[in-house]
Amino acid sequence: MILERIASPADVKQLSREELEPLCGELRRFLVESVSRTGGHLASNLGAVELTVALHRIYDTGRDRLVFDVGHQCYIHKALTGRRELFGTLRQLEGLSGFPKPGESVHDAFVAGHASNSVSVALGMARGRTLLGEDYAVAALIGDGALTGGLAYEGLNDAGASGEPLVVILNDNGMSIDPNVGGVATHLGRLRLRPGYYRFKKGYHALLERLPGGRRLYQFNHRIKDSLKRAIYPCSMFEDMGFTYLGPVDGHNVEQLCTTLAWARELNAPVLLHVRTVKGKGYSPAERQPERSHGVAPFDPALGPDCAPKTDFSYVFGHELVELAGHDKRICAVTAAMAEGAGLQEFAAAWPKRFFDVGIAEGHAVAMAAGMAKQGLRPVFAVYSSFLQRGFDMLLHDVALQGLHVVLAVDRSGLVGADGPTHHGCQDVGYLTQIPGMTVLCPACFGELRAMLRAALALEGPVAVRYPRGGEDRRYADWDGAPAARLREGEDVTLVSYGTLTGELLDAAEFLAAQGVEAEVVKLHRIAPLDPAPVLASVRRTGRLLVLEDCVENGSIGQQLAAALAQAGIAPRLLLLRNLKNAFAPQGTVPQLRRLLGLDAEAVTAAVMARWKEENHELSVD
Repeated sequence: MILERIASPADVKQLSREELEPLCGELRRFLVESVSRTGGHLASNLGAVELTVALHRIYDTGRDRLVFDVGHQCYIHKALTGRRELFGTLRQLEGLSGFPKPGESVHDAFVAGHASNSVSVALGMARGRTLLGEDYAVAALIGDGALTGGLAYEGLNDAGASGEPLVVILNDNGMSIDPNVGGVATHLGRLRLRPGYYRFKKGYHALLERLPGGRRLYQFNHRIKDSLKRAIYPCSMFEDMGFTYLGPVDGHNVEQLCTTLAWARELNAPVLLHVRTVKGKGYSPAERQPERSHGVAPFDPALGPDCAPKTDFSYVFGHELVELAGHDKRICAVTAAMAEGAGLQEFAAAWPKRFFDVGIAEGHAVAMAAGMAKQGLRPVFAVYSSFLQRGFDMLLHDVALQGLHVVLAVDRSGLVGADGPTHHGCQDVGYLTQIPGMTVLCPACFGELRAMLRAALALEGPVAVRYPRGGEDRRYADWDGAPAARLREGEDVTLVSYGTLTGELLDAAEFLAAQGVEAEVVKLHRIAPLDPAPVLASVRRTGRLLVLEDCVENGSIGQQLAAALAQAGIAPRLLLLRNLKNAFAPQGTVPQLRRLLGLDAEAVTAAVMARWKEENHELSVD
């Protein structure tokens, strides 16, 4: 096998041209076999095989800077840069990351997990190279899905005008996770009709370079051609930004990719290379349903990924929203290219005129929802917690400042598992609860989610309903609208949490009872505006408090409760805040991470018992 001879990118460069196509076939088989065992991002990587091989033929990623956008298409890159043997640990605790990670390899230029930032990052690197007088190439690999994000255009606008030598490679497969929407997708569709022109342009340029005075003649002809083209033919928007536009190029023709990449690098200017690929290429189940083969669980390679819908928080949210929209024509659903992930496919089918997919543009989605609310609609923006971070300014300025009734369905809150630190939803508690007028509800089971979504649509002002990835671990009594509930009585210690972490406290209370410690468990249904009264009343009786959260400590509910205790003059003998402290959580399954970070029932029990024994020892000594 050719792949077995590849230990580094240097080995890729040593291959003959005849060996490149067989290598790509082996890489696809390796990818399907590996991802079928561990789960991960499949279709996006299958579509980028030839492109990645070509990049490693032309660039030295140990020195040159290759910046991935989103980063979920980096698996082939990792396999070619000495990490193929680690794929058995992909996305597992302490294993190979599913995204670029400089700590893993010098070949990973920059952490990537969210969309649309690659051009900005690459331009920063190019300017660093120029100012420091260093010599290396810079390239950004961005998909057409990421190109729906506004940040991409901020970067393109600056990079094209900068004159800095860098290559932006547009991997155009017509998809992000769901099919792309909007004017950019239409524009790229027109550009795909012009490949022959650039083959002629390259040959013409090479011919004149060999003739005496040919360079000056080429520049003169180029100015005339450019003037005529602008007069009679609509120009590529990338050329208007200052890029030399090349393409479209067949993204599955390795030889053509190598030739065009080499030329793009040699131009020594801002270049945009448009590459046309097929998402899921070479594996028929992924080609048939690329949106269902984006992020997959382990599967049988002979059958393909399991595409059957699962009953999880996202599905329950989407189904309930369909029902509610049937009774209120003002209700609209908004997504930022995550219709399937956020559970909105049913809504899109049932109420297509009230369903809006804005592409990977969370800030725009929030601002648009504000406009919809201002005019009397009831917009519900379904968004992953870690992606909502991009709309923070709009939440403050466009929604909260005017007290507009926008509902945020904050999916994937808390620890999400294998996607790791770029996707954990561990920041939203801090930033949502600090927004004036914001209501934040935290369901712990499907029944609570349904009830809280109904309540959110009936409230005034901005409302967030935050819920985790996956399914419910247990069911709770119907929510009665109260800000909190006492789930278990006890006189020795108060245990407080919200969402599905409440289950860990109930288990911990059982473990503590077996050791003679009676714990009172308080579940917070609403964390903003926070009503500390139920917790304060409990702590007055027990004298001890532990707050469990899977968020960072600064701005946490534990800190807010500690401040409320101090203001009320209550000084508990024990105050434990169990959270992520000031750190990013790694990748791993949610149970593994809870255990690792001390957020499971066993850790809570051990923490309380350690202090309980210290107190008893102090009393016995006295």
